[in-house]
Amino acid sequence: MQKSDCMKSILNYSSLSKKYIMALAGVFLMSFLVIHLAINLCLLRDDGGEWFNAAAHFMGTNYIIKFFEIFLFAGIIIHVLIGVVLQVKNWMSRPVAYKSGNKSTTSFFSKYMIYTGAVVFIFFIIHFMNFYFMKMGWVETTFKIRGEEPNFYLVAQALFSNTNYSILYIVLITILGFHLNHAFQSAFQSLGINHPTYTPFIKTFATFYSILIVVGFNIIPLFFLFFKA
Repeated sequence: MQKSDCMKSILNYSSLSKKYIMALAGVFLMSFLVIHLAINLCLLRDDGGEWFNAAAHFMGTNYIIKFFEIFLFAGIIIHVLIGVVLQVKNWMSRPVAYKSGNKSTTSFFSKYMIYTGAVVFIFFIIHFMNFYFMKMGWVETTFKIRGEEPNFYLVAQALFSNTNYSILYIVLITILGFHLNHAFQSAFQSLGINHPTYTPFIKTFATFYSILIVVGFNIIPLFFLFFKA
């Protein structure tokens, strides 16, 4: 094998490896979202936040959960960094804009995944500032329970009772849904699960999953705005 061919093989392998790792990190994050949604839906219970605070306390004190938090943050960082690297590499490989007669057939959301991903990343930062940083004691709050532990139910209630915050939350979650719909399909394609028998099911399930996430999370601010205001 010539040196140039060997270098091409290494570059192709590297690119495939990045996509494979990014897909695995994405699948892990999508699985976590389901667990996170189940916990957040406890906010809808008429129990003064007992279930939600109990779940938040468990998530914040259980050593197994703390261990998996490392994988969660690693998954987010890996997913973001590799996504940026692959997008930049894609831009560099096509420096000249498409002419009107030679437009790409790539889907709309596939073209703008980097931008929806950036919006999702902003959402994560806002979410961490309001909840995770508070749990770690890096952000002060007047809502306390069990001595110095934040009362996350009252924190959520205060945030979602704010119309501007709720609207921003709904918009960001909706963008997250579009990102997830394409990312779900792309992840399985990167993992090599791309077959006429399985692909239609994956596309249907991706749509179902993304709608479930969007509706599930967006019910919460709507609930506090219209029923708990």
